[in-house]
Amino acid sequence: MIRIRRLLWTTVVVVTALVAIPTCLTRLTRVAAAQAAADALRDVAALAGEPRIVAAAGVTRDEKPIATIENPGAFDAADAKRRVVLIGAPSGDPAAAIDLVRWFKTRAPRAVRSRWTLSALPLAHFDDADKQSLARWTTFQAPDLVVTIGSVALQIDAPVESIAVENAATAFEKLLSQPRDMSALHRALNQRVGREPLAMARLLARRYPEAPGISYIPALSWIGALRVAAIDKDEALRTRVLEQMKPWISGEKQLFPAAGRIQLTSVAGAMAFEDTAPALFDEGVAAASREKAAATPEYGQGWTDDMFMATSVLARSGARAGHEGDLERAANLLIAYAAKLQRPDGLFNHAIDGPAAWGRGNGFAAFGLVETLSRLPTNHARRGQLLDIYRRQMAGIRTQQSPDGAWRQVIDEAGAYREETATAMLSSAMSRGLRRGWLDSSYQDTVKRSWRALAAHVAADGTVIDVCAGTGAGPTKRYYFDRPAITGADDRGGAMALTAALDMYELERR
Repeated sequence: MIRIRRLLWTTVVVVTALVAIPTCLTRLTRVAAAQAAADALRDVAALAGEPRIVAAAGVTRDEKPIATIENPGAFDAADAKRRVVLIGAPSGDPAAAIDLVRWFKTRAPRAVRSRWTLSALPLAHFDDADKQSLARWTTFQAPDLVVTIGSVALQIDAPVESIAVENAATAFEKLLSQPRDMSALHRALNQRVGREPLAMARLLARRYPEAPGISYIPALSWIGALRVAAIDKDEALRTRVLEQMKPWISGEKQLFPAAGRIQLTSVAGAMAFEDTAPALFDEGVAAASREKAAATPEYGQGWTDDMFMATSVLARSGARAGHEGDLERAANLLIAYAAKLQRPDGLFNHAIDGPAAWGRGNGFAAFGLVETLSRLPTNHARRGQLLDIYRRQMAGIRTQQSPDGAWRQVIDEAGAYREETATAMLSSAMSRGLRRGWLDSSYQDTVKRSWRALAAHVAADGTVIDVCAGTGAGPTKRYYFDRPAITGADDRGGAMALTAALDMYELERR
C-alpha cells in the first residue's frame, strides 16, 4: 500500500508573460468562472494530442465536479514516458493551468512532448472535509513530477518536486527539459499492474477472509480460494479454507440465527457450501426462495443488492436436475428488479428510494445477471430478456469508465471517487460476457483497462485501496458521494478483487 505521509508546501509565482492569476475570483462570480473554465478545458481537450479527457478529481458540497484533464495512460506499464501533474491553487485562476496545458499541446518543444505525459487539475478547490481527494487523484496519476501554480498543501508519498517560477511557460519548459528518473510511486503502480491475474488471485486467496462468517463476502473468498487451490493443486490452501468453514459444516454454528431477522447477505453466504455441505446449501436455497411478494425475496430490501444475494444461491440450485424452478425464480427476480431500477441509459439506480447509480450496486446487478445467465439453458424463454438487460447495462457502464480505467462510487458522476469494488465487479461481469460470447470484441479494451485500474488498487501485501464502506439505500446522491472509502485490509474488497482476478485469468486462458 502506498502510504500518504509527506507534506509538501509549494508556492509558484506566475507573471503575465502567459496569464495573470488574480489572488481571488472577485471579478467573476464563482459560477461564471467555473463555466468559463469548463468551456476552456473542453477547447483544450479537443486539440490534438494528450491530455484529451475531461474528468474530475472530486465534487464540491453543491455537487459540482472539480474538473481535470487527463490522459488514459496512468496504469500503462509499457508507456516509457514520464508523467507530470499540474495543479492550480484553490485561490488562483484555473486559466493559468489550462493555458499551460494548451502550451504543452501546441507550443512545447517536440523533445518535451516525446518525454512527458501531462494531467492537470486547474483549480484544487476541495472542501475542507474532502482534502483526501486531492492526494487520491494525484497518487493515481502515477506522477514523476508535480508542479503547482500558487500555494497548495499536497500530501503524497512520492519524491516529487515543486519550485517557484516567475514565468510559467519558460519555467515549465525548463523543468520538463531536465532528466528525471521514474518516481518510486510510478514504479510501485507499474509493479502492481504488471502482475498476472493468477498471481494476484493467489495473493488474495491466501489473505482473505480475515473474518470468516456467513455472508456473501467470505463466501466469494472461499469459492475463489478453492478455485486457486484446484488450479495449483495446493492442498494446504484447500485445508485452510475448509478449516474456516468447519464450524458451520460440523454443526457447531448455525447458518442462520434461531430468532430474529435473517439477512439476505447471509443467505448468499450459503453459496459457499454448494459442494462442501449440500444440506447447508439447501437451507440457503429455501431461505432465498421465500417471497413476501411476487419476485420479491422475503429477506430482501428492494435494492440492487438483492439481485445478487438471492440469485447467487437460486441460480446455483437451479442448475441441478429437478431444481429448475429455482432458476426460474432467479430469472423472474432479475427481470422484476430491472423493470423498477434499470434506467434508460442501462445503469441501475440503487433502489427506488436510492436515486443514484451506486458503483457496487451496479456490480450487484451485474453479478446477479451473469450468475443466472451462466446457468440458464440457451432455449430458456427468459434468456433473451435477461441478455438484453445485461447488454444494456454493460453498454451504459462502458461509457462511464474513468480515464484510468476504474469505475466510480457513483457511476455517472465524474467527481465521485474511483472505487475498488465497483471496478472489480464490473470488470468481472464484463470478462464473463466476453468469455461466453454475450459481448462483442469491442469490450476487450474496456476490460483490459479496468483490470489495470483494479490491480493498481491492490497493494503488494494484498491490502486494498478505496473500498466503499457497507452501504444501505440513501435518499440523495450526496449520501453516496459521502460514503467513506476504506484503505487497508478489507474482506469485501479482497473478495471482489479475487473474483475479478480469476475471471480475468479465465478470459486470458481462452
